[in-house]
Amino acid sequence: QAQLVESGGGLVQAGGSLRLSCLASGRRRSSYRMGWFRQAPGKEREFVAAITWSGGLTWYADSVKGRFTISRDNAKNTVFLQMNSLKSEDTAVYYCAAQDSGSYIRALDYEYWGQGTQVTVSS
Repeated sequence: QAQLVESGGGLVQAGGSLRLSCLASGRRRSSYRMGWFRQAPGKEREFVAAITWSGGLTWYADSVKGRFTISRDNAKNTVFLQMNSLKSEDTAVYYCAAQDSGSYIRALDYEYWGQGTQVTVSS
């Protein structure tokens, strides 16, 4: 079992920045891929970004490419999501997730999830 805890959400004005953190504890396998998803009210959960735990390969949704950056600090078992140039449409609950295999973009392929952290962008 792996436990994931997100932090860093909050209220920010449009154009501002936030950095989300995801601390992983418990059993962690080097093959785990880490992802960030978000869910706005009345909408389905959507892929935001993903990173391989050991290899550092990254993927992004088109909607956040060039504004968000996913990174990890293996020594601290932490994955980050740096969010710049935030827009009102970025408002959502952001979730950290971990997977052993499957598609990095498909939420159902992730085995472990955090509780989520709210990000609200005011216009």
